[in-house]
Amino acid sequence: MPGLRELAERTPPQRERYVDLLRALAILIVALGHWMVIVVTGGARGLEGFSALEVLLWGRPITWLGQVMPVFFMVGGFANAASLTSRTRRGGGVQDWLLDRSARLVRPTTALLVTLAAAALIARLAGVDPAQVGRAVWLASIPLWFLLVYLVVVFLTPLMHRLHRRAGPAVLLVLVGLVAAGDVARLAFDAPTLQLGNYLFAWLAVHQIGFAWQDGTLPVRPTVGVALLMGGAAVAVLLTVAGPYPVSMVDIPGAPFGNLSPPTLALLALATAQLGLVLLLRDAGNRRLQRFGPWMAVIAVNSVILTVLLWHMSAFVLAAVAVYASGLVPLPQPPADTGAWLLWKLSWLAVLFPVLGALVAVFGRLERRGLRRGAATSRSWWTPRALGRPRSRATATTVGYAACVLGLLGMADAGPADHGPFGLPTAALAGFLVGAALLRAARAPADPRVG
Repeated sequence: MPGLRELAERTPPQRERYVDLLRALAILIVALGHWMVIVVTGGARGLEGFSALEVLLWGRPITWLGQVMPVFFMVGGFANAASLTSRTRRGGGVQDWLLDRSARLVRPTTALLVTLAAAALIARLAGVDPAQVGRAVWLASIPLWFLLVYLVVVFLTPLMHRLHRRAGPAVLLVLVGLVAAGDVARLAFDAPTLQLGNYLFAWLAVHQIGFAWQDGTLPVRPTVGVALLMGGAAVAVLLTVAGPYPVSMVDIPGAPFGNLSPPTLALLALATAQLGLVLLLRDAGNRRLQRFGPWMAVIAVNSVILTVLLWHMSAFVLAAVAVYASGLVPLPQPPADTGAWLLWKLSWLAVLFPVLGALVAVFGRLERRGLRRGAATSRSWWTPRALGRPRSRATATTVGYAACVLGLLGMADAGPADHGPFGLPTAALAGFLVGAALLRAARAPADPRVG
């Protein structure tokens, strides 16, 4: 793989470097937020924990700064639109684009799941309490919900991008209307099942914003940024302070209603404000990234950013077991509503960063390998000859995506008690692995026109 310096030097002048910076920052903030919000406690069944937001009332407004998943989906929409447009303009096919994009997500995720399953099985054979194993694997697999939604959004990108080119902002308005309808069903009619569509509609709406940014439909001007920032913030305050939505933009366990699972209009209002802030800082960010050092740092982080997302909770579990279970740090921690706890939590980061760094050093190679291969690669030796036919490849791609999505859904929806010998629902894990194998087998030989 080319070195970081060579990658930085080969960056096309038209690349929107600011988007890469935002992607890296969003995932790093997500990891830090998860690390800071979890409080580890000791119990009769071993290590347990809870969310600090359950007791830190002053921390709930701070989630407006820490909830940056809308930013990630925005820049994801920008990057996906740019990549898809570039591929099709050079003669490439949509299916090859899908397979290439999915490989960058599925390959590192497969490594995480196989490792967690193997570790859980070894722990069970060693006599560790199954409930403890299930709790640890559940905590480590928290990032799967994000992969689940994003994989669906990527699969729908060709369709949604086509709709964007034809109908423009009307698509976004329809999606926001569907989110509003889901919220009404939940709040007015106590029908939470009808709100489940918001998992898809809300993130598709944010993803569409990235399309508009990429093709210039969204004017990137300071006046637009100010209007979006002020308007989005005002609506978010109105919905949460005066309206029925909770202030926290991160779900609090046990609360009857949250803004994230599934997403609500309040979260979309926050996304609007974040978009305004992002646009206001764009010129300054791009100027900064014209310097070689900062740009090379952004490339370095982005080359393993999915690995960071996938493994940051595994790092937390490993560190907690090593530090607390070994007795190196006594429990309990300082009370979570005190300044001493906050200082202690900051020192805890000094333990987590080296552990995550070691995991990234080991597993980041898989993500870098995907970047090195770029567009669709040659098939494996075990690829069936029948997949050389377009219809068979299309079927394998669709079935593979469906199996991966359903497998992730089964694992993300499983609770700490839903543990098997592999620490994860066995059928869901097997379904994902079958889907990953189908997607890998369906990848076409590299096309020199689109490489």
